[in-house]
Amino acid sequence: MDNSTVLEAWLVAAACGAAALWALYMFLVSVRRDRLVADTPLVRIRSAAQGYVKVAGRATPAADTPTPAPLSLRPCVWWSYDIAKEERSSRGGTSWCSVDSATSIELFVLDDGDGECLVGPVNADITPTTHSVWYGSGPRPAGPPPVSRELLHSGGYRYTERLLDVGAQLSVVGELRSQSSVGDVADSTAALLREWKRNQQSLLERFDRNHDGRLDGAEWQMARQAAEAEVRRQSLGAPITRTSVIEQPTNGEPFLIASMDSEHMVRREKLRAALFFCAGLLCVVLCAWAIEYAHRLAAPFTSAAPS
Repeated sequence: MDNSTVLEAWLVAAACGAAALWALYMFLVSVRRDRLVADTPLVRIRSAAQGYVKVAGRATPAADTPTPAPLSLRPCVWWSYDIAKEERSSRGGTSWCSVDSATSIELFVLDDGDGECLVGPVNADITPTTHSVWYGSGPRPAGPPPVSRELLHSGGYRYTERLLDVGAQLSVVGELRSQSSVGDVADSTAALLREWKRNQQSLLERFDRNHDGRLDGAEWQMARQAAEAEVRRQSLGAPITRTSVIEQPTNGEPFLIASMDSEHMVRREKLRAALFFCAGLLCVVLCAWAIEYAHRLAAPFTSAAPS
């Protein structure tokens, strides 16, 4: 045995030790995440208070029509895709290099039959209802994924698409925020001004103070202020619209959207923590073995050293 073999053994020990520390960190993160998800009660959307909540319901589009997925054009409420190109190295090996990817940021509606709210999926940990992988010869797929799963891929491009289907039953854990609104004053003011401009004679009679047959800058500003004042008077009697949105929590709590019920979500989080614990334990055992093996390899060199 030479010194390089001993060094390799110590490098393996160091790598296993680093992996064990990482697994321990992820175990602690997963335990905290598991406790938050398990301790957050499942509530009905209508009675949910603002703050960190767990709700479940059916996903529907926020718009009149579902969003088509960019690659397959399948209807959905959320999508994410990645296009990878197969590249060959000088040694003949192959690897996949991502050349295009994107994720939907559109809000969708969650309806539990008793109430509904919007869900903003940005930065959420999403478990999709549909996960498709297929292959082709161009940078964009020629159509949706084949019905049967491909055993051997053909083509130099790989397409991966993840979807939340319309009507899917979802569990969502995140921060619920409610906003009250009586409409946008600026938009309503602009609409009222457009209506006034249809009757130029009436507009000039009201705001053409110097009677030159047109509105100068000061007179137009006066008309704008009058329109805004009228919009605000009308809005005092308008019904208040309340919109509830579940989004990424501001205090670092997990934001989860999963195509499963609440109990399965809790069990999944427990399994995740257990897997990290087992991985960390295995890395500790491998690290100890590598250290002991390195000591055995180094023993002849130590005993042969001059005293």
